Amino acid sequence: MELPPLHDGIILRRYKRFLADVDLDDGRRVTAHCPNTGSMRTCWEPGAPVQLVHSDNPKRKLAWTLERVDMGEGWIGVNTHRVNTVIAEAASGGKIPGLEALREVRREVRVEATAGHPAARLDLLLSGEGGQAYVEVKNVTLLEAGKLLFPDAVSARATRHLQVLQGLADSGRRAVILFALNRPEGQSFSPAESIDPVYAATLREVVANGVEVVAVRLRHGPRRIDVAGPVETVL
Repeated sequence: MELPPLHDGIILRRYKRFLADVDLDDGRRVTAHCPNTGSMRTCWEPGAPVQLVHSDNPKRKLAWTLERVDMGEGWIGVNTHRVNTVIAEAASGGKIPGLEALREVRREVRVEATAGHPAARLDLLLSGEGGQAYVEVKNVTLLEAGKLLFPDAVSARATRHLQVLQGLADSGRRAVILFALNRPEGQSFSPAESIDPVYAATLREVVANGVEVVAVRLRHGPRRIDVAGPVETVL
């Protein structure tokens, strides 16, 4: 996925969940929108290099958006709105492990309630000669002890998505939870048991009962984000 023009700076603080103060390289201090609902643990600290995107839309309250942060090993993608586009582009090019034959992509797909499982909107429906697969995508940035973990805060919504996927699998449809590992470090992916034990237990349960799990690394270039390849999942 091609990114808009990027502007370099240094992050000073993140506050009120969606705001970040940044000193730009040209000397200006700006307040940027932080499009990330998680805690952003381990993926920012005061003084870290960042890149922002500027918008000329006069209707926006904040013209700047925080895109990525460098904690010393390379860019970490903190704009969660980019991830589904990256995965959708990779899927259409046959670059998602295990889903290579499903290259037709629909986004934001409504899934009706099934017996014992809620209705929801899932990120992707992939189709092709190999059939169909419903895919929910999660952006992963938390790094602890060499592992990438999800979620970085308790998330009842993320657990509900697993239940929706389980309902699809129970009805004979292919259901996939895809973790997009949006930073260069970490040799494996695991659920964040110490942060959200309910999510971790639910993930293990649904995978044992037919939901597929895929973890892929996202690679950041100067102006692009692409899928680099699979990463081991340890449940």
